[in-house]
Amino acid sequence: MIKDRSAIVGIGQSDFAKSLPQSETELACQVVTQALDDAGISPKEVDGLASYTMESTADFELAKNLGFGDLNFFAQSPHGGGGSTATIGLLAMAIATGQCEVGVAWRSRKRGSPASRVWASQAASAMLTTANNWSRPFGVVRPVDEIGLLTQRYMHETGATRQHLAEVALSARSMANNNPNAIMFDREMTRDDYFNARWISRPLCLFDNCLESDGAVAVVMMSAERAKDCAQKPVYVHAFGQGCAQQSHSMVDFYSEDPMKNSSHACARSLYKHSDIRAADIDTAQIYDAFTPLVLFSLEAYGFCGLGEAPGYIDDHGLGMNSPLPINTAGGGLSEAYIHGFNLISEGVRQMRGNATNQVSNASSCLVTGGGCSPTSAIILRN
Repeated sequence: MIKDRSAIVGIGQSDFAKSLPQSETELACQVVTQALDDAGISPKEVDGLASYTMESTADFELAKNLGFGDLNFFAQSPHGGGGSTATIGLLAMAIATGQCEVGVAWRSRKRGSPASRVWASQAASAMLTTANNWSRPFGVVRPVDEIGLLTQRYMHETGATRQHLAEVALSARSMANNNPNAIMFDREMTRDDYFNARWISRPLCLFDNCLESDGAVAVVMMSAERAKDCAQKPVYVHAFGQGCAQQSHSMVDFYSEDPMKNSSHACARSLYKHSDIRAADIDTAQIYDAFTPLVLFSLEAYGFCGLGEAPGYIDDHGLGMNSPLPINTAGGGLSEAYIHGFNLISEGVRQMRGNATNQVSNASSCLVTGGGCSPTSAIILRN
């Protein structure tokens, strides 16, 4: 079991912007160095690494540039944003089983420029490969198109409206307006702004989509016992889960027998199976929000309300600081930055340390999730 046997002891975060001058490798080196300094750990002590399969900086390049010791563990998690918290789970397992002693997980990403975005720079026909040529509805090419189809089905089945999606976007922006590190820190948004925004893929408008940004985040982990001697208050990895629904494959759950039960439901079962902390005990959640409806889907999947009940939950409780479950307290991917979900992890750590810009009072547990419409992962952090 990995329950509470490892802890995050350092975090590092670059500036977030539409355009940063550093390369992805330079940004990776910067944030890992910051995280090690935050923990008070020498680079020579690092012997384990975890990253995304989409990460452009190779593990050995990071090791050479920063002067790590011999690496005893190195692994990557697939499925883009669905694998964000899986990097933490990989290191937690490696530390608990003695495969490494000091682990680093990171994500460095430059997507602020339109030239770097695959959906903006390639013809639709070039993006459909393998079975996608024959299985996709015509014109369903981008992730936003795929999520748009699921959202339309969800609205039809539950009675959810764009007002509920607007609440997600407006709450995230309000959080970002109090976070000086957020890209949208000085850009307030009104309900009229939301409803007057251009369509991207109906029923999703501009503000239902995450930011495209440059930036990087890293964390340092070690055993819970050793973490007590580090410079920062340890944040324990209490539980970790992964899930891929039986009929699911990335982003196209509308093919499933029940499209409303995606991989997050399978992940939640795995997560809570290994946890002493249940949904009712969680004080704040950092929920993967590449698109606003993912927050509604995840509220249901992780047990904060029943299937189809997220619209009512939002009507009754909201999502902000006065909610029983404040969500995406730094602004999330919608308004802080979109670093493939990794900035949700660093915000979860700050909440558990007690030094977040939108600090949840007396918070002692935090759920952090990966992307819900692909094979996914989640962790529960505690202080």
